[in-house]
Amino acid sequence: MINRKKILIADHDALNLDFFDLMLSKLGFIVERAQDGHAVLASITNGSEHGYPDLIIINTVLPKVSGWEILKAAKADPKTAVIPVLLMSEIDDVKEIVEAFELGADDYILKPFNFSVVLARIRAALRNTVLFTQLSTREKRLALAEKSNVNLKHVFINLEQSIDDLVSELTHLRAQEGCMSIAVQLTEKATRVRSIFSKAEKIIEHTETEWESLKGEEIGLTILEKPIRGTVDC
Repeated sequence: MINRKKILIADHDALNLDFFDLMLSKLGFIVERAQDGHAVLASITNGSEHGYPDLIIINTVLPKVSGWEILKAAKADPKTAVIPVLLMSEIDDVKEIVEAFELGADDYILKPFNFSVVLARIRAALRNTVLFTQLSTREKRLALAEKSNVNLKHVFINLEQSIDDLVSELTHLRAQEGCMSIAVQLTEKATRVRSIFSKAEKIIEHTETEWESLKGEEIGLTILEKPIRGTVDC
């Protein structure tokens, strides 16, 4: 089943809404429309019930609640912060454009616009969301694997200790009359098992070392989500 992306488009201009609805629907997108800020906020708020939009395009000027306020609200909520927001405006002002990106906007579209360019920006924003989602999933998988590795190491340590205790008891058993032959055989088997566990523990330790080395080189979501101000603290 094809996963059709849902785009929420908000504009006070009905003709502009009709145009986006027509063009994006033809391209296979699910289009949700809104003509005022309250409708946009309601759609975002009820996303947990009806499904969040995959992308939001909002005019900076909207009745009731401005596009700026919607942008701030969307990026402040962890449940909607990952949704790409494209601001649309008739104002070609450097300060406004800079502020839009500082507030977390994923793009800034100037009117009048070329739809082909807007479509390319929409696809780029959706592609970035997919990459962020994949990175988030990867980080969760690595964290789970790392936790499993630590737990497994503790299990091996406990097993080795149990084997050492068993060898110690067998050593005392060898001194008893009639038990020496069996005790020797069991001691040899226990020693071989301990050797296997020791090798496994070394593999786990090597994996931990490699993990720490890779973690020092990678850039995670927490870094990518930070505003870049000259340098990025890794």
